[in-house]
Amino acid sequence: MNIRDISAWKMGGKLTAQTPGPIHQQINLPQGMSRRGFTRTAGGAAVLASTVGLWKPTLAQAKEWSDPQHLPGGTPVLGGGFHVFGPAAFDPVDAEPATITDFNGFVGLAYISGMVTQTNNKTGEKLRLPFVESDMRFMQGVYKGQDGRMHQGALALV
Repeated sequence: MNIRDISAWKMGGKLTAQTPGPIHQQINLPQGMSRRGFTRTAGGAAVLASTVGLWKPTLAQAKEWSDPQHLPGGTPVLGGGFHVFGPAAFDPVDAEPATITDFNGFVGLAYISGMVTQTNNKTGEKLRLPFVESDMRFMQGVYKGQDGRMHQGALALV
């Protein structure tokens, strides 16, 4: 029951022209959509639906991939089982910087030393540790894969 019903009840249940009844209320709603607006919206939705596959990020992959061929041998001190030559005095100065064979391209290498800070995320405890002669290399160019074919790519050793 609202205030209008109470007023009508006091008057003996009669509604007069001076007291509007609770039966009808004016509600202002926005106008409906025009045909042109509907056509634009439907067309836009169709275009968006047809391009959904273009939105998804995909992995950048080579057309064909084959693992590169490892260097024959390796550091003598490590028994030659690791197919890499290191910066130590026991490897020749002119040792191969790439870690793969049959490679033609650019090789970058760095031997990094310094201090790092390890932080325990639960306790917040910080610990300083040495970072000694980390061997980092990258290669970009053309190489012969284990499938016997030539491939182009970028590789890294961290």
